[in-house]
Amino acid sequence: MNILVMAAVALERDAVLRGLHASKDFNVAIAGVGAAAAAAQTATLLAAATYDLVISAGIAGGFVGRAEVGSIVIADAAIAADLGAQTPDGFRSLDQLGFGSSQVPVDVGLAKRLAEALRAAGGPVYTGTILTVSTVTGTAETAAELVARVPGATAEAMEGYGVGMAAYQSGIPFLEIRAISNAVGPRDRSAWRIEEALHALEAASKTLREVLQ
Repeated sequence: MNILVMAAVALERDAVLRGLHASKDFNVAIAGVGAAAAAAQTATLLAAATYDLVISAGIAGGFVGRAEVGSIVIADAAIAADLGAQTPDGFRSLDQLGFGSSQVPVDVGLAKRLAEALRAAGGPVYTGTILTVSTVTGTAETAAELVARVPGATAEAMEGYGVGMAAYQSGIPFLEIRAISNAVGPRDRSAWRIEEALHALEAASKTLREVLQ
């Protein structure tokens, strides 16, 4: 297989590379921060080479009670949570507005295989909806609103929908993998565990290589 892995920033890319042990089956690239940058960079790389699978990988916030710090979340759905319109009756997604879809499909079978392998390796692993947002959640009220609106919400990041949409437009299967560095909600950097999440991402990348090779 020829697999493209997109990470937002160098710290995430380097953690993935350590786990993959420089496997020639993987091209690990920097997507940039945010869905637009990630979609553009992913589309550029997909136009330049042939890939069998595209993965968005990195760290993320976990929703309280659904994914604790240090755990891994494998997406069973990737949704652009703030792509839509505010109305007097509340938020309406692209789907509800009839303008397209705010969700990109993931390879559910492969996601299940990876989650099972990670659990067998002994780490805390969850499958659930990973939200893509343009603005990171910073209040308990916003976190609660997202959970109420997207019942399966498990983690929050900024690139998955963009990477996934580029893969979908090219007809290539897609996965999203996130290591949890902090709780979604009030912004408290002293509570972030970025190094712990990067170690978890490295370990998950090692298992990913074993599952796919």
